[in-house]
Amino acid sequence: MGDKPLDLTVSVGGGLVLRNPVMTASGTFGYGREYAPYVDLRRLGAVIVKGLSLKPRAGNPPPRIMETPSGMLNAVGLQNIGVDAFVEEKLPFLRTLGTPVIVNIFGESVEEYGKLAGILDTVEGIHGLEVNISCPNVRCGGIAFGADPSAASEVTERVRCATGLPVMVKLTPNVTDIAAVARRVEAAGAHSVSLINTLRGMSVDVENRVPHLAMVTGGLSGPAIKPVALRMVWEVRQAVSIPVIGVGGIQTGRDALEFLIAGASAVEVGTANFINPRATLDVLEGIVSWMERKGIGRIGDIIGSLRVCMEEPA
Repeated sequence: MGDKPLDLTVSVGGGLVLRNPVMTASGTFGYGREYAPYVDLRRLGAVIVKGLSLKPRAGNPPPRIMETPSGMLNAVGLQNIGVDAFVEEKLPFLRTLGTPVIVNIFGESVEEYGKLAGILDTVEGIHGLEVNISCPNVRCGGIAFGADPSAASEVTERVRCATGLPVMVKLTPNVTDIAAVARRVEAAGAHSVSLINTLRGMSVDVENRVPHLAMVTGGLSGPAIKPVALRMVWEVRQAVSIPVIGVGGIQTGRDALEFLIAGASAVEVGTANFINPRATLDVLEGIVSWMERKGIGRIGDIIGSLRVCMEEPA
């Protein structure tokens, strides 16, 4: 390659091009500034902030986090400061970075999703929306929007109608066929999909015979879910034509490369941030080191390069 710099740029849909494929996962990086003492945020592909609702949300009662083998359970309950406080108090700092800012949004009704998207549509310094459809649909007895392809499609369509920003839909793994949901949100206008969100799990205090979490169940994340996330990314990549963003258990550059090779256009680093505040940059540097060692100058040559040889059944 000589002295020619690596081309790490990736497209994540809707005209949004990132300088590199490493983003933060919503809910694990605060509103960005919290990690500024540890990470040069200007080096990241994008910062995805903690999920926002229309009004401030206190979240669930403690205990709401539990470490598990190779992962963690959380039942934080989407605690956040609300969209208005974010725009007024948190966004001014993010605007100074020169790094794309993607805002994760969630609601308890289709109308709430649309209102949030409309509020953020013309706000300076926001480059895209990530739509969390793992939230309970209050009109359907608390079933997550993402568990119902029709509901997922409806939310996506409402958000697309309310904003001109790139729309990334974050898919739940707690479904029978994630590819079917991905196809529906693509048809509804999503520019990309990110997956996976957490898997539902629980942990029990054997001595006292009670759940470790106040809400009994929570979302499992961390290295334990990486094989599941990787498989789902591969399946969805074959089902849709829009970019796929890989999330789940990514701690190192090699983890990220697995997702890229399987078809992800970019990745999000989540739980690893709690263990190692520099995890995002370590992942980026690991990707670069591997590319240099392999003599690969363009990251686009890696994406979707998985070689699969499966014999047809007799």
